[in-house]
Amino acid sequence: MPGRRIPLLAWIIIGVLWLLSLGAMWLVASRLAAPQLGQAQADLRASQHQVATLQQQIQGLKQRQVNLTVSDQISRAANNEVQASLAERDEQIAALRADVAFYERLVGATSQRKGLNAHSIEFSPEAGGTWAYTVVLTQNLNRGAISEGQLRFAVEGVRNGKLTTVSWNELHQKPDAAGQAYSFRYFQQLSGSVILPKDFTPQRVRISLSGDGAPVNQTFDWKAAGTSGAGE
Repeated sequence: MPGRRIPLLAWIIIGVLWLLSLGAMWLVASRLAAPQLGQAQADLRASQHQVATLQQQIQGLKQRQVNLTVSDQISRAANNEVQASLAERDEQIAALRADVAFYERLVGATSQRKGLNAHSIEFSPEAGGTWAYTVVLTQNLNRGAISEGQLRFAVEGVRNGKLTTVSWNELHQKPDAAGQAYSFRYFQQLSGSVILPKDFTPQRVRISLSGDGAPVNQTFDWKAAGTSGAGE
């Protein structure tokens, strides 16, 4: 009948049916979604494991790169050290060979007999304007004798456009500079330092050896290193 009201029981039944329909829908949706959700979780765990593995590999590669870099630096440093040592040994061998050749010429069975003489003289600049010198004296004429005496030398050159000789005393800046003593059987190396005047260009060195026998005088051309020459 129009205007008739629906009983309360009907409303209750309708509500229960609605709730049952919701539950049924939820069950159906859960069954349909559950397999996909499980697969997604498995994929997530696999991806996480793969990420961790890749991170470990990256860390290992970084450490290997560091080790290789350090190893390369050590290898290069060691190689440079070996090359420097080889160069130094080559220089030492060359110097020893030169010494052997010198000794063979001096005391060898076929060496030319020669009395007291200056074999060579060498100059090298020092800090403060002085010049270091090294003189090698030799003799093999009398192999049992001892040569003793004093060495002096003067330096000839040009100063202010004029030929000038700087004496032994001037080279040592002493009015009565003593000669440099020598005493040897076959050879001896003498060294010292001298001072050249300013604006002086050296050209020759005159060496004087005075001892038990007749004095020896020799002239050498001036050179900064390795000078040698025949005595006059």
